[in-house]
Amino acid sequence: MRASGAVTRSTLRQQIADALRDEVLAGRLQPGREFTVKQIAEQYGVSATPVREALFDLAAQGLLESDQHRGFRVYEFSVADYRAMVEARTLVMDGVIREVFTSPSPGGARQTVYRDALVSVRRRAEEASRAARGGDLDILIGYDLRFWRELGTLVGNTYITDFLHRLRVQAWVFAVPYLRGDADVRDWLWNGHPDLVAAISHRDRDALRAAVEDYNNHALSWADRLAAGDPAPPGPGPEPDGPDGSADPGRPDA
Repeated sequence: MRASGAVTRSTLRQQIADALRDEVLAGRLQPGREFTVKQIAEQYGVSATPVREALFDLAAQGLLESDQHRGFRVYEFSVADYRAMVEARTLVMDGVIREVFTSPSPGGARQTVYRDALVSVRRRAEEASRAARGGDLDILIGYDLRFWRELGTLVGNTYITDFLHRLRVQAWVFAVPYLRGDADVRDWLWNGHPDLVAAISHRDRDALRAAVEDYNNHALSWADRLAAGDPAPPGPGPEPDGPDGSADPGRPDA
């Protein structure tokens, strides 16, 4: 496996974890792909210790499986797993909606922070929606993940934010191999991000519930299509040599 870029010594563990997660999200490391600590260490030219830590971090996030004898393998999520992800985020988002509308409107300094955060979230929403409408999967993934993480900060609960982010990453890991092989990919990329932000901005409970319901129903409709065998899961294909060294288009600038 070839290294996709230089890795500095300052935050090796996090950098390696981020790089490998990006390779999975970009579809260059397919579900079921196996590799060892030694291979990754050689890829980046670093010692085994930070690599092992990074791989266990990704395993804890549910993206990798570890095997004492075979090393690590990219986790293969099923359609049932995906449905469970949607159900979990639905339950959490119901709680988030209640929190948004039972809490008083922020005032003072908090109002300024809230307003600035909402401006940033709105920008992410517009970019994500544009990428979805254009079928640009790589750009969409980056902005979609950033959108949901920043949206979570409006609630002010880092545990909820981290949980929802983890679900989003797992959902994309499941979806990427299918979407990249689907000629009608634009039909299955949700683009309602701006509607959701508008509902929050106007504190419109009904509109917010409608936007979230549309988001979840969109995902479940796609799961129904997958369960029916259309499109079929991608074949394993030849084992790639590793990351191709290209810049990752799914990591937009701040």
